Amino acid sequence: MKQLLLMAFGLFLAINLNAQRSVSGMVTGEDGDPLIGATVLVKGTTAGTVTDLSGKYTVNVPEGGTVLVVSFVGYATEEVQIGSQSTIDVVLKTGEVLGEVLVTGSRGAGRTKLTTAVPVDVLDIKEIMGESPQMNINQILNYVAPSFSSNTQTISDGTDHVDPASLRGLGPDQVLVLINGKRRHTSSLVNVNGTFGRGNVGTDLNAIPTAAIDRIEILRDGAAAQYGSDAIAGVINIILKDSYNELMVSFTNGAYASEGSNFFTGGLDGEQYDLSLNYGLPVGDNGGFLNFTGNFESRGWTSRMKEYSGAIFNAYNGVERLADAQGLDISRLTTEQIRDVAQNLPYLSAEEKDIIKNADEATLHKPDAAVNPLFKNVTEEELNARGLERADFNMRVG
Repeated sequence: MKQLLLMAFGLFLAINLNAQRSVSGMVTGEDGDPLIGATVLVKGTTAGTVTDLSGKYTVNVPEGGTVLVVSFVGYATEEVQIGSQSTIDVVLKTGEVLGEVLVTGSRGAGRTKLTTAVPVDVLDIKEIMGESPQMNINQILNYVAPSFSSNTQTISDGTDHVDPASLRGLGPDQVLVLINGKRRHTSSLVNVNGTFGRGNVGTDLNAIPTAAIDRIEILRDGAAAQYGSDAIAGVINIILKDSYNELMVSFTNGAYASEGSNFFTGGLDGEQYDLSLNYGLPVGDNGGFLNFTGNFESRGWTSRMKEYSGAIFNAYNGVERLADAQGLDISRLTTEQIRDVAQNLPYLSAEEKDIIKNADEATLHKPDAAVNPLFKNVTEEELNARGLERADFNMRVG
């Protein structure tokens, strides 16, 4: 009886060993180097393993397993028939390799490189100019770069002409501007009025013609360790064109259409015109070149206010007008000169002229029209005398 049990156990063990067997081998690339961590699966089952540090593997093949599936990142997946083999070496062929990864951050598709240590936006100016109505660099960067900010200022002295530019909301003097990798000088304008970047000296980006630019690279992270404290906000690197024997002509124009245009009379205002030309000449036989760019830009004014109805001129302004016509220094008018010139103002009555003629110095400088006719509101009379209109004193932008 015991002999029969032993024979039955041995027969069962043999059948079980025959139903599940192991297959081993090595997985390598086409160059012969072992692939560490390659996946080896028995197709249609849950059995599988990964290769070790030598690229070797051993996998138990359950009953019904006939195909090995071998895969590795960056390589084409291979399927191998097992058959009666106990050792199977697999060579994986190189598959589709991922190229440079570009991530879209805004409307500029495929412009952010994330393989660098910090994010860098690469903007193709030719493509942007062909798709958008923006005319200068500040407008273009404001349109496509999420970390860049620049707006035209109004009633702010020289800042009306040199728009302060910012990266990540930091000051204009903390944005480093490079031209072909070389530092671009800052402007001589200190923002002293109540505008963005007050107390800062920035770089006038709009002084660089867009037609001269091939691309713009924006490092939108602090780079003070590499460039210095003027790169705390980031770096803007402008790459100029190096082409030659190629003429580029660009013309752009636009305007605003609004019911509030032209002091709420409607129509168009703020007309803008931009004409750019670029051409390069080869120099020598070693790839030298001269690249020329010409740019003409005109920007009309806009207004969204109604006609000003308050006081603009008083009689003393009339005294200044006549004194200036006589060649007097209106910043140093004496009391006697004020009395004499005031007698020639046609819109003052004889009584008012007598008050001015007999007034002492303190009265002549007292800003009270009740006792000093020089501070009388004579806006309409002075506008006529100067050939002006009230609309000339409305706030305009541009």
